[in-house]
Amino acid sequence: MKEKKKLTTPLSEACIRSLKAGDEVLINGVIYTARDQAHKRLCTLIDKGGKLPFEIEGAVIYFVGPTPARPGRVIGAAGPTTSSRMDGFSTKLIAKGLRGMIGKGYRGPEVIEAMKEYGAAHFASIGGAGALLSKCIVKSEIVAYEDLGTEAIRRLEVVDLPVTVAYDAAGGSVYSTDS
Repeated sequence: MKEKKKLTTPLSEACIRSLKAGDEVLINGVIYTARDQAHKRLCTLIDKGGKLPFEIEGAVIYFVGPTPARPGRVIGAAGPTTSSRMDGFSTKLIAKGLRGMIGKGYRGPEVIEAMKEYGAAHFASIGGAGALLSKCIVKSEIVAYEDLGTEAIRRLEVVDLPVTVAYDAAGGSVYSTDS
């Protein structure tokens, strides 16, 4: 059985470029949540030359809209959203230094090319396992766009969040037999 690689955020380009499609990874440190509307707002800020609400260089964004936390928990179920929904925004964020994205499913060719050019990776997480994944989240706080409710950007502290490298920075993919 292959040993899981432990990564601590923020992630460097060298760290990302060392990963290969299929590698099993445990992410530790701070990651951010963002879905469609938050991505749109982040890209609008970039277009206007504004300051992003968190440091994007080396960051990981988890495509998730968690459910409300039950008593005694920091967050509710936190399962991944379909990644391709963020494709129209991801290239701009990758160009600004985003190193990792966590979601489920395929990424488009433009995103794959941006990952190769700038040194980013896409991690897959298991859909339907939101309650299990939430146990890896030890702290959660909203940092931007509270009006978006579950789609607000949150700063999460995670311990051993299990993901698989779905697309690596060389263009390899777990979804293709060509890699």
